Amino acid sequence: MYTVADYLLDRLKELGIDEIFGVPGDYNLQFLDHITARKDLKWVGTANELNAAYMADGYARTKGIAAFVTTFGVGELSAVNGLAGSFAENVPVVEIVGSPTTSIQETKKLVHHTLGDGNFLRFEKMHEEVTSAIAHLTAENALTEIDRVLTIALTSKRPVYINLPIDIADVHATKPQAPLNQLTSKLTDVEVAILSKIEDALQQAENPVIIAGHEILSYHIEQHLDEFIQKFNLPITTLPLGKSAFNEEDAHYLGTYTGSTTAEPLRSRVDTADLVLLLGVKLTDSATSGFSFGFTEKQIISIGSTEVLFYGEKHQKVQLDRFVAALATLSFSRFTDDILPVKRQLDLEIKDNKITQKYFWKRVEAFLVKGDTVVSEQGTSFFGMTNVPLKKEMRFIGQPLWGSIGYTFPSLLGSQIANKTSRHLLFIGDGSLQLTVQELGTALREKLTPIIFVINNNGYTVEREIHGATEQYNDIPMWDYQNLPFVFGGTTNNVTVYKVTTEKELNKAMTAARQDNTRLQWIEVIMDQDDAPVLLKKLAKIFAQQNS
Repeated sequence: MYTVADYLLDRLKELGIDEIFGVPGDYNLQFLDHITARKDLKWVGTANELNAAYMADGYARTKGIAAFVTTFGVGELSAVNGLAGSFAENVPVVEIVGSPTTSIQETKKLVHHTLGDGNFLRFEKMHEEVTSAIAHLTAENALTEIDRVLTIALTSKRPVYINLPIDIADVHATKPQAPLNQLTSKLTDVEVAILSKIEDALQQAENPVIIAGHEILSYHIEQHLDEFIQKFNLPITTLPLGKSAFNEEDAHYLGTYTGSTTAEPLRSRVDTADLVLLLGVKLTDSATSGFSFGFTEKQIISIGSTEVLFYGEKHQKVQLDRFVAALATLSFSRFTDDILPVKRQLDLEIKDNKITQKYFWKRVEAFLVKGDTVVSEQGTSFFGMTNVPLKKEMRFIGQPLWGSIGYTFPSLLGSQIANKTSRHLLFIGDGSLQLTVQELGTALREKLTPIIFVINNNGYTVEREIHGATEQYNDIPMWDYQNLPFVFGGTTNNVTVYKVTTEKELNKAMTAARQDNTRLQWIEVIMDQDDAPVLLKKLAKIFAQQNS
């Protein structure tokens, strides 16, 4: 018999989802049977629900959309932090919550995984602030509600929540009769009018600059952005929240803009532009060094998924993917001014010195190759990677707005599962790793082969730089990081481990890791506790002042 569960899974498959993450619980087990019975979908069990949400986030950033399953109450609440990050950074994730039967909910029985008050809507309401749509499925509404929330996930690029009572999963249903409604490419009258205004502004501008943000990545419209830049010879930069939205080897790319901490001449080039066109950008504190950008609203036109601003004045919203695609149809004079080239790192002299943050990130730049996916944990790693130029066809994943430490390890695994052909590189600190290291077992079980750099500098470096450099709350237990993979099921057949303290040892480990793509590569990098990337040290002072 074809059921509601089958319908939901068919729709997820239609959207390109091949793997579903999650944790089993008695309220979702029958639904999981439908997943494991299919040959075109794979169940990827995770160590806990928070990590399932993080893995789904990484999968969606790479593939476009993702889904994960939890049980009612205890499971879904564990995942809320992950959902909030996806909501903040425009990542379309579908959370499917298996809940008690319809009759139990209607009769308000005091069953387990509830608060013991007969109210089965409490947890649903808790999700209202971190999702763009919620569906509570019934026998009557299941199919239309599934289509409604999935369409919203696609258009808003934000999480949605589906409450699936265990009995509704097995209700008889009819197969989808047509594909989910896809957006038309036809522009609205509002979008046409806004495009015309942008055309006029660019025609009049003598010194424009484009800033690309994370929403370009969320909507997977990098190619449309590239067509616009190439056609009109426009200079472009990205914020850290948006890094890899444009090919950083392209001659039009200026570098990463971070506000007052940006090196010259890029800083002046952006701050003195007579037109700053923001595309899919949010000017957050971490991306702009505490809102220290030098341009004002008098210079800004901002086109985002939720807001359109012309020199500080709000306009009606646009559908971002359709709108950016239309930018290349504009008609104005192609710019002919010189564009500042990005400075690339020259060959490094490798010595027997201790590894420093400055040396490490220069060495990382030389280590990157075309097509890599780089995942950098919020903290030392993210700020170290911010100004490292990427190669062509590289993708960068971080979480600088939500900034939940530990996010990147599960996210890396989700992204690697979504794109098995791209070599994934993770840069994560010891403190962050301790939050989500349980998924190391998942990585080994799934036979994933990323290169993981564990930066062991004895604690929470970001927090030390901001406040309490020697306070005990910034200390963490010292683990035997080099041997962690063997605790989680690793053997010499599926993982290679390194512990490096000098430049020569690092170079040797990097060379060997790059050549071996059949095993997970685990590199523990020892650095001084007081060492930190230059950008992080500058930002820490700004954040400390901001928090005072």
